[in-house]
Amino acid sequence: MTATHSFQDEVVYQIYPRSFQDSNNDGIGDLKGIQQRLPYLKKLGADVLWLNPIYKSPDQDNGYDISDYESIQPAYGTMADFDTLLKAVHDNGMKLLMDLVVNHTSDQHRWFQESRKSKDNPYADYYIWRDPVDGHEPNNWGSYFSGSAWTYEPARGQYYLHLFAPGQPDLNWENPVVRQAVYSLMKFWLDKGVNGFRMDVINLISKPEGLPDAPQADGAEYGNVEPLVADGPKLNDYLQEMNREVLSQYDDILTVGEMPGSTPEDAVHYTNLDGSELNMVFQFQHVNLSPNPDGRLGKWNDQPVKLPELKQAFARWQVALNGKGWNSLYWNNHDQPRTISRFGNDDPKYRVVSAKMLGTTLHMMQGTPYVYEGEEIGMTNVHYTALDQYEDLESINAYQDLVTNEKIVPADKMLAYLSHISRDNARTPMQWDDSENAGFSAATPWFALNPNYTAINTEAALADPNSVFYYYQKLIALRHDSDLIKLGDFDLLDPDDVDVFAYKRHYNGQTLLVISNFTNSAVTRDYGQQQADTLLISNYDDDQGSVLRPYESKVYQFNH
Repeated sequence: MTATHSFQDEVVYQIYPRSFQDSNNDGIGDLKGIQQRLPYLKKLGADVLWLNPIYKSPDQDNGYDISDYESIQPAYGTMADFDTLLKAVHDNGMKLLMDLVVNHTSDQHRWFQESRKSKDNPYADYYIWRDPVDGHEPNNWGSYFSGSAWTYEPARGQYYLHLFAPGQPDLNWENPVVRQAVYSLMKFWLDKGVNGFRMDVINLISKPEGLPDAPQADGAEYGNVEPLVADGPKLNDYLQEMNREVLSQYDDILTVGEMPGSTPEDAVHYTNLDGSELNMVFQFQHVNLSPNPDGRLGKWNDQPVKLPELKQAFARWQVALNGKGWNSLYWNNHDQPRTISRFGNDDPKYRVVSAKMLGTTLHMMQGTPYVYEGEEIGMTNVHYTALDQYEDLESINAYQDLVTNEKIVPADKMLAYLSHISRDNARTPMQWDDSENAGFSAATPWFALNPNYTAINTEAALADPNSVFYYYQKLIALRHDSDLIKLGDFDLLDPDDVDVFAYKRHYNGQTLLVISNFTNSAVTRDYGQQQADTLLISNYDDDQGSVLRPYESKVYQFNH
């Protein structure tokens, strides 16, 4: 038996267009810049390129507030540039995945501009409007980006719902006309030849009946909305309708739904292998493992993740979806800090070896791996030390709320949290070489470069046969060639081991043994690796058997 769906064979490379490559020297990455770098992505072995939003947008949330779904953001180029890029991607044997943001639009979208005017225009029910309750918001819902999830619109005398920024009003998916409008814009891109969609917070589109109050932590100003809005009552219905009316009408479409708060039990329905909904989901369990013990602070913390919890998070999804659904495998993306700085060690002494260890641990699991731009060369967090260095709306709002307004956290502590976990860590420009502005642009970049670009860049990586790049290239090639890696089931070993992440994969009588040391000390572990037939890959030059050096990772194959 071999992989039955193309997405089970593929590796996806995520591009944050604003920060990838600037071709016209205005300091902002663009579509022509991406096209220039296709040979590099082909060399890595990527099968699919996922672009963060490139649509027209006021950029309140870096493109996740879309004002026109069928136009290109001028800073990125023109529709002709997009068509040329798409052809070049296909000519290079790769696919292109668009970011579909349809839980909400921009408040500048013409639908909302009309909707806000009155209660009786054709767009009046495109969004979620509610009357005031006792002169204030309809319920206690807090926004993901701090503050209330409701904003008052005087023209209508009502509040509109925005789970994110006020400039990102939520669409009313209960309205069938809205759903058809969404399906129409999806067809616009699929008819152009794009190969699928990554669907932003798609599991938030079905709101709970009656919009009840959300659970509220002691001392918190607003309720935590996620348990209520994630995986709502009609989500399966909406996804099945989307599949029937759009996705199933096109050949070999790749779909991944971003689903904060989803459990494996939920995801089995969304990713079932019969193809009636989506191919896979992005779940958040492993990246949400170190929330602050103070419930008012949410994710803002600077403590490392405990390895047994990390192992359990991965194992839970690996086991639950095996044979029933399909996993997305990722360490980081545009919304998460850099992998090495969070789960490995970005000290120059350990950076390369820990980057390879993390790559091995992830890529040997069952699922479709996602590589975020710069991950393949071991880019790190930028470690900012002042608020004015940040650009991300979520980070700035959290600082204002927790430090300035509510005075819950001292300023230096909040800056430590931001340095550890802010989304801006992933958004600094791509590091191509050691020249001024790292080869990203001849102009001042839209966002400051990580100062370590002189040491960490693709030019240096491509010149070094032992670089993280060539290691990732080998990981991708191994996956392409092995049904054991692609399809084998998952067996977690020693779940309570605080230092080592070890697991086995089994398929057609073969076994894979993966052993990763997550510490900067040597440890000893014996999993019978001496009896293996092959050492498939390792991040050290020699094999010392049961000894695991700092951040060592080894993959063995048993053919019996």
